[in-house]
Amino acid sequence: MQRTLIPSLAMVAALMSVGNGAFAHDDGALDKISGPNGGQLRMAGSYHFELVVARDSTEAKNNPVTVYLTDHGEKKVPAAGATGTATILAAKSKITVPLAPSGDNKLTGIGKYASDPQMKVVVSVAFASARSEQVRFTPLLTAAADGHGDQKH
Repeated sequence: MQRTLIPSLAMVAALMSVGNGAFAHDDGALDKISGPNGGQLRMAGSYHFELVVARDSTEAKNNPVTVYLTDHGEKKVPAAGATGTATILAAKSKITVPLAPSGDNKLTGIGKYASDPQMKVVVSVAFASARSEQVRFTPLLTAAADGHGDQKH
């Protein structure tokens, strides 16, 4: 009986450690982490995407959209050869911003939007390897909820 109990306990311990790793990167956990560039983090397949948008644009105007690409170990993923789009739903409007490589691990674009706390953004990235990932963001919701969305710097 002891022989079967020890492997079973080892298997349970291994499964528990795998389970904890899987839950460590859900949206709720990522919302508690400030992205290295001040944006919201999301898991996208084997990548992390960090979305940075304008936080203080009260009216729709040309504002930057930046997506930083990293792996799960926070190592920069080269943006060379990648393309993408950011579809922004904000202030009762919908726009699509083309994203292009702009530095080692970032894609950038310009779009006409307002900094609506209820803003939703869908980011799609096609990598040079032909692999594509898509993820949804609420980049200003957490800032507004914790009181930081109203601060002017």
